[in-house]
Amino acid sequence: MMSPTTVILVTAVLCAAACSLLGTFLVLRRMAMMTDAISHAILPGLVAGYFIAKGPNLLVGALGATGAAILTVTIVEALQRSRYIDGGSAMGIVFPAMFALGTVLVSRYFSNVHLDTDAILYGNIEFSFFDRLVVGDRDLGPQSIWIMSTLLVINLVFLGLFYKELKLTTFDPGMAAMLGFSPAIVHYALMVVLSITTVGAFTAVGAILVVALVIVPAATAYLLTDRLIVMMGLSVLIGAVAAWAGYELAFTLDASVSGGMVTMLGIFFLLALLFSPKQGLVAAMIRQRNNARRFAVDLLLMHLWTHETTETASTESTLGHVSAALRWTPDHARSVIDRARSRGYIDLQQDRLLLTDRGRSHASSLA
Repeated sequence: MMSPTTVILVTAVLCAAACSLLGTFLVLRRMAMMTDAISHAILPGLVAGYFIAKGPNLLVGALGATGAAILTVTIVEALQRSRYIDGGSAMGIVFPAMFALGTVLVSRYFSNVHLDTDAILYGNIEFSFFDRLVVGDRDLGPQSIWIMSTLLVINLVFLGLFYKELKLTTFDPGMAAMLGFSPAIVHYALMVVLSITTVGAFTAVGAILVVALVIVPAATAYLLTDRLIVMMGLSVLIGAVAAWAGYELAFTLDASVSGGMVTMLGIFFLLALLFSPKQGLVAAMIRQRNNARRFAVDLLLMHLWTHETTETASTESTLGHVSAALRWTPDHARSVIDRARSRGYIDLQQDRLLLTDRGRSHASSLA
């Protein structure tokens, strides 16, 4: 039998894999907040499930919540296609309305009944070990592992069957339509699977962790690679490692496990944002600095090359005149000259700067 710690980690890793795989396509399609919209819009479905089952029922409640999620996606897409509002505005209109509708239904028909929406919206992964799946007299283990394993299999099968269609409609919907693929059908299929995954994962780990695992690992991976299949693999790895690191952080601080996992996801994203080799802020600053240095050297070479054959060449090529003509401080001028000399572009003879053959060739290529 697995220990409570193992159950928590396995549940979190399975959830990370199932959610981040779909999150990759949501991030690329600029629809990352659709998961958050679904998390707010399932309340009417929960109420409907309670009403139909005449009491708490996990299966009926999940079906009702999934139906509400699919309805939310459909309305958002219809509003977006109307071209009167964009996708972000459509989500901002629909999911508060759905959540408000659910609140009205609860207060009107179930005011005296404890309908624990917090258990689904926020969850508590710490107690996943104690929520068992019992069939007859047989204990099959933690329910969260069964749910997340099933969702992961569903998502893997869906992505395996429609990977080409998803890739094509994500990057070039026009080409997909020309080749006979319907971007709308593929999109709705993705939204249906997302809705099922989101609602199912809510029952296992709660909305906060689900939304984070859908969005943040994929967004982090997006900063690290420009290849789709690599991005999908990295997003799963980042989600899994963040889940483990978040649990260790929560255990050390005696804090919320879900909170610890989301915190680690945020830290990983921040690290990628800062230190990504291609898109990181540090790399961008280094490129900007190198470009500025390269431009200064090129400017120096062009100045010397332009005046090399003129009557004022002896004056224009002196160290002091170059500094004044290019409006550089003496210290900056010396650093630029040192870089140009280290690359073999110029020679310094007494107080004059003279182009080498290599420097002359480089300057002429810039003209």
